[in-house]
Amino acid sequence: MEIKTSNAPSAIGPYSQGIVSGGLLFSSGQIPIDPATGNIVSGGSAEQARQALKNLKAVIEAGGSDMSKVIKTVVFIKNMDDFAAVNEVYAEFFTEPYPARSCVEVARLPKDVLVEVEAIATV
Repeated sequence: MEIKTSNAPSAIGPYSQGIVSGGLLFSSGQIPIDPATGNIVSGGSAEQARQALKNLKAVIEAGGSDMSKVIKTVVFIKNMDDFAAVNEVYAEFFTEPYPARSCVEVARLPKDVLVEVEAIATV
């Protein structure tokens, strides 16, 4: 089942916001676009992480799950020096036991954002 919600940015390419299959929800990477304006949120990595995670939450909820059912995330950041700031915001969205996670520094992200987050959740 394809996930579509206006509470998260529309896909900017040939992909879905998320897919539910076999009792699992797979989100596409969420970047810090404000779905109300279509613009990248201003600020640094913390502000961008917060918006990306709000978008992720919207996709997960639209797929019939919630943040407590997230089992795995991948966080892409442009600069590993932003790890602590992104972690602080990340902790606002998840509680123990925290999902398994990978965090990777990348050379470039879509629309030159600083943070992108994807997740797998149970439904």
